[in-house]
Amino acid sequence: MAKQVLPYKDSDQNKKEQVRQMFDTISGKYDGLNRLITFGTDTFWRKRIIRLVSSQHPQSVLDIATGTGDLALAFGNTPAREIVGLDLSPGMLEIGKKKVASKGMQQKISMVLGDSEALEFEDQSFDAVTVAFGVRNFENLEKGLSEIYRVLKPGGILAILETSVPEKKFFKWGYQLYGKYALPVLGKLFSAEGTAYSYLSESAAAFPYGKEFNNILGKIGFIGMKHEPQTFGVATIYTATK
Repeated sequence: MAKQVLPYKDSDQNKKEQVRQMFDTISGKYDGLNRLITFGTDTFWRKRIIRLVSSQHPQSVLDIATGTGDLALAFGNTPAREIVGLDLSPGMLEIGKKKVASKGMQQKISMVLGDSEALEFEDQSFDAVTVAFGVRNFENLEKGLSEIYRVLKPGGILAILETSVPEKKFFKWGYQLYGKYALPVLGKLFSAEGTAYSYLSESAAAFPYGKEFNNILGKIGFIGMKHEPQTFGVATIYTATK
């Protein structure tokens, strides 16, 4: 089980409430900071997710921890007929809804407030489920993955994009320095919320990745697990089937 890392160590709130508060706080700066701290590579990782999922021709897609809706919007340009973006942060969703409206995709994309660990959908509702940089924020990882398994149709695809730690020593060293020192400073400079970006770095370092995460997916019931490190291993794309 992943080590429990919290955004606000002096808070009495549980992890779910803290994560909601954190993302509400940084929502206005989130998109720009994402581009900055990943040097724009997050857009390429998301395109890879779209290609992998679209190859299975899903008609219905659930994007969990959708945030401001970047991945859900990208699916709007595919033949999928129904896309649902779900997040627990009202602040992030409000920005996402504006982005959906600006693209004229309200009939195709729904942005809904919800809990990833208690999804309000019927069993076997979606052909595909995606999560980009969200599973490490689950309060109970196995419960959240079990909910994904429940709402996914048999034969459906799960695709997860998540931070990971590079295996090669040089890249691992650089990654750790960047996460520990540069990331919180950038977060504080551009959003006045250095705490949030310290959490993002700490939670990434503590989260199970690679084969360890695949084993957790297998425990839930998924099959055909694969993982593909991205950009020297600073992120990983996981795919699995129900």
